[in-house]
Amino acid sequence: MNSRGVQKVLQGLQLVSSAPAGRICSPLSSWNSRPGSGSNRALSGSGRGSMNVFNREMKKRQKNWAAVLQDGHQYDYLRDEVGSRVADRVYDITRTFPLALDIGGGKSHIADHLNKDVVERLFLTDISQHTLKHRRPSEIPTQCILADEEFLPFKENTFDLVLSSLTLHWINDLPGALRQIHQVLKPDGVFIGAMVGGETLYELRCSLQLAETEREGGFSPHVSPYTAVTDLGNLLGQAGFNMLTVDIDDVQVHYPGIMEVMTDLQGMGESNCAWNRRSMLHRDTMLAAAAIYKEMYGNEDGSVPATFEILYMIGWKPHESQAKPAKRGSATVSFGDLGKISRQSSTKES
Repeated sequence: MNSRGVQKVLQGLQLVSSAPAGRICSPLSSWNSRPGSGSNRALSGSGRGSMNVFNREMKKRQKNWAAVLQDGHQYDYLRDEVGSRVADRVYDITRTFPLALDIGGGKSHIADHLNKDVVERLFLTDISQHTLKHRRPSEIPTQCILADEEFLPFKENTFDLVLSSLTLHWINDLPGALRQIHQVLKPDGVFIGAMVGGETLYELRCSLQLAETEREGGFSPHVSPYTAVTDLGNLLGQAGFNMLTVDIDDVQVHYPGIMEVMTDLQGMGESNCAWNRRSMLHRDTMLAAAAIYKEMYGNEDGSVPATFEILYMIGWKPHESQAKPAKRGSATVSFGDLGKISRQSSTKES
């Protein structure tokens, strides 16, 4: 949709927004109202110094609030989906892990898809006490520990496997957190994680920016900053991991409208906790954002998509038993020689 089309949508809202200018809460911020429950949703798969970007105390309160919702289970769909995909990557490794750690594991979204034949014992940590209280039962013997993901309370060389799903994007010092994960792993231990990437919720971001710029003459950040996939491999390497694997997977969820998107983000405990967040939006700005969202990204059935870019990472702690690349200059055959062999075989066939 071009800028002229966006302008027409905004002009069409002038009469609606002439009502008394109330204020409603911004998406991804701390709300006081309770989420609704009548929306239809469908999933379709497809070291530097520390920075103080996020208010960790605010994040703890948001997760505690979301954990005690009576209908909180209906907001677990994204964590369950990503948790199952992380578990799939665990099964790809043909070994049994005597002791594993799930960082920010919440309600056992990963462990729910594992069994004790793969993980014999599990430590589950989270910043939210209420989330740990509502964890799901598992056949894996599990010990819950209330701990901040930024400060792991474990000794060096403790775990054979460390897992993390949809929690590292709220870490202030991501390089430091990865170094701590590397430290608590045993040699030849593996870290398997998933976090949201930089293209997450681009539909929501764009709609809010266009609406706020037109209505208020500028825009503020309403969606948390995320890590780019191009940076993730470098961060893992700097933390000391080797044999790295990084891949991307998009998960798209369809909602009736923008308000349902924001309601579900709040119910997931994924509200914005950045220090520079703007907690409120004007009512007419929100109405404009809803109209732009539908016009630019809406589906034929009237629903709107929200895209979550999921970055998956696997890194191993070095050990002498691991395969190592050959030294430079040790090759005995050049690619040029391979080309000659190919030409000779084609000549004989002719």
